[in-house]
Amino acid sequence: MFTGLVQRVGVLKRLARAGEGWSLTLTHAPWPDALVLGESVAVQGACLTVTAHGEGWFTADVLNETLQRTALRRLGEGARVNLERALALGDRLGGHIVSGHVDERGVLSAIEDRGRDVAWWITCSATLARQTVLKGSVAIDGVSLTVSGLSDDGFEVNLIPHTLKETSLCDRKPGDEVNLEGDLLGKYVARLLGQDARGGITERMLAENGFL
Repeated sequence: MFTGLVQRVGVLKRLARAGEGWSLTLTHAPWPDALVLGESVAVQGACLTVTAHGEGWFTADVLNETLQRTALRRLGEGARVNLERALALGDRLGGHIVSGHVDERGVLSAIEDRGRDVAWWITCSATLARQTVLKGSVAIDGVSLTVSGLSDDGFEVNLIPHTLKETSLCDRKPGDEVNLEGDLLGKYVARLLGQDARGGITERMLAENGFL
């Protein structure tokens, strides 16, 4: 589990085929406690497992499914990436609960200056939009942000200067794809309510059972 609070901004050095999968290598400023073989690190919001490491670098295997679902495949050599090590028991949960399992690729469709801050409009699937609530949380490229606006196919977030300065979000421009992970609680609620082809709790069902 993660919090969506970026700890390092690394640099992608290599993303290449490795057997039937892929391997990613990147560099970063060292952590006070060295990485451990097999530990989890969120890279642009995608949870990856460290397969090799050294002073200021590590390598991780990447599934084909991960490349299909995320925007990692869009990144070229030298691209900056957000990094966060997995949450330890007793750590502060300063952002929100992030699993590191990217739901989909969204598109940064608009950027608007709002004085000191910047507003982003993200286009996403209707499914993810339904699971998103005003003032709720969403992870964009692994960064925990608060939802400030909603539509049927997207949402708005506001970014303060510190967030832009300390993450790779400052490299994004309109039209870029970004990794999106919706709020974990929202997904469970949507599932329990049956927001899929099978129906679930509806106004008609409530009326038929005497609740309306």
